[in-house]
Amino acid sequence: MRRSPAGLAALLLLTAGTLTGCSADPAEDTVEAFLTGWTGGSLDEVGFVTAAGQKIGAPEVLTQIQALYGDLAGAPISVTKSGETAETGDTATTPITVKWTLPGGAEWSYPSTVRATKANLDGWSVVWEPALVQPDLTGGEKLRLRRVAAGRAAIVDASGKPLVSPQKVVTIGVSPEKIKDLAALQKALATAFAKVDADVDMSTLKARVDKADPGAFLDLVTLRRPAYDKIRAEVRPLPGTVFREETRQLASTREFARALLGTVDAATEEDIGNSDGALTVGDQTGHGGLQQKYEAVLRGTPGVTVVIAKEAADGDTEDTKLFTAPPVDGKPVKVTLDSRVQIAADAALAAEKQPSSLVAVRVSDGAVLAAANGPEPGGVNTAFTGQVPPGSTYKMISAYGLLARDAVTANTVVDCPKTVTVDGREFKNSHDQALGKVPFHVDFAKSCNTAFANLAPKLGSAGLQEASTALGIGGKWDLGIDAYSGQVSDGGTGTELAAAVFGQGSTVVSPLAMAVATAAVAKGRLQPPKLVLDPAPANPGAAGPQLDAEAVTALRTMMREVVTVGTGTALRGIKGQPVYGKTGTAEFQTGSAETHSWFIGYQGDIAFAVMVQKGGAGSEAAVPAVTRFLSTLNK
Repeated sequence: MRRSPAGLAALLLLTAGTLTGCSADPAEDTVEAFLTGWTGGSLDEVGFVTAAGQKIGAPEVLTQIQALYGDLAGAPISVTKSGETAETGDTATTPITVKWTLPGGAEWSYPSTVRATKANLDGWSVVWEPALVQPDLTGGEKLRLRRVAAGRAAIVDASGKPLVSPQKVVTIGVSPEKIKDLAALQKALATAFAKVDADVDMSTLKARVDKADPGAFLDLVTLRRPAYDKIRAEVRPLPGTVFREETRQLASTREFARALLGTVDAATEEDIGNSDGALTVGDQTGHGGLQQKYEAVLRGTPGVTVVIAKEAADGDTEDTKLFTAPPVDGKPVKVTLDSRVQIAADAALAAEKQPSSLVAVRVSDGAVLAAANGPEPGGVNTAFTGQVPPGSTYKMISAYGLLARDAVTANTVVDCPKTVTVDGREFKNSHDQALGKVPFHVDFAKSCNTAFANLAPKLGSAGLQEASTALGIGGKWDLGIDAYSGQVSDGGTGTELAAAVFGQGSTVVSPLAMAVATAAVAKGRLQPPKLVLDPAPANPGAAGPQLDAEAVTALRTMMREVVTVGTGTALRGIKGQPVYGKTGTAEFQTGSAETHSWFIGYQGDIAFAVMVQKGGAGSEAAVPAVTRFLSTLNK
């Protein structure tokens, strides 16, 4: 088809307009297209000129916009008109609102203006300038984020008093490039660390030094400031030592409920990677126990400041603050621990060489007053989560079942031979004890296994289950942190039932579970344990029905006899109110002579359970630990 000269000229003019990206439409349409393209990532439908009037390509404008984002690159942004476009001759202005969603969820919005022009152009073009993105921006600058840390809250006791607080620490390390004599350095450091009871493995130091960069900081131990000050004069002059001072959230002592509370330390790469942006390099975070379980509550929400970082005349960087979302400090976690009781529990286990646990529970309301793990505090809270046989401490539960079923009374004569055979399996007493035919309360006080094996058929597997449930074994309660309530043997065979009635067989418990059971005997009713008060657990558990009054009264008398004339006589002279209890010796591996040492008991309003792994008989390790515990409490 042939075109006329006029038509051809019109076509050329239209084509030229398209190529320049200018618009013959109203300025408002051009601005709308720009806003859509800005957030959509393509500006090809819009023409641009610089503030000086020079044309600039859409891809270059988009590149410059995104460069201005700086630290906000990737953050959600929306751009909307906040008023009508005003045209004055060849210029037009449109008010807009820019809104960012910053890390952490805070929103930052501010007004800006889009200028458009058609001067010396075939249509409207947007005037590109950095101030369009943010009015304070100029060329070469970027938006930057400055993180504002939140204040970490404390774990507090029931009265609101902090159990952990900021304390100064010093990390002692070595730097390979500063070491002159590694062997001499190792010896000197080991001698110094021993003076503050810091157990530091120096055997791997040479290998670490050999592999490390010359200027690396190889940390050896972190000490509380008072401990560091005791050896400062010895370690500071040593060639090769380096030091880093920090403030950390710590309990009153290093041992204080360490496995239960956890620790607050520098965030690792793994912590940061798993935090969804909540943690960054240099932050501290909870590791283990309550500190880790309630990290999000305790840490709070960091704030953020948006700045423009400008280089000053002296070469330093100056920040121009544009917006600040203030941090939200963490919230305290309130627990039932009692500092006085916890310190006594920690001290009681400090003398033990074997791993050991002690749990103390308030009889009246089930509040956990102490949860200690020793002798060296670690990250495993065996006091709550251990799954071990209870040994003869379980005779308290079996005895309650027998008494409640009227299978025996405290004065019923029950034979206690040296051995008894049940379905071909022989059961025996510790130290080949043989009491003969004596009242049941004597069998209990002297911890006669064979007497209980003889009584097993009268209790039956159903009776064992009922008594265990009544005293909380296997119960469902939520303390706000992991805890094991125990599992009772099914007593499915004669030999299994005979073993289970005195705490062997497949029955396993935690020290917490036995402390709860003991508190139930002292109170006359099962009270589910509680630890975290705020934020309160969703399913704390319900109190059980009243126990059989006659049976529990008789059982208490028998538990007192354990202390006065039985296997726990070492506790007879303890100050304060009378002590009631039961010793336990638990076999944990067939064919092994090693046993766990147990004692459960109560004094006044405090019930407790102590377990010393591989501690021998209950009277050999657990009873001395209880002696130290109660003696400290009754000073």
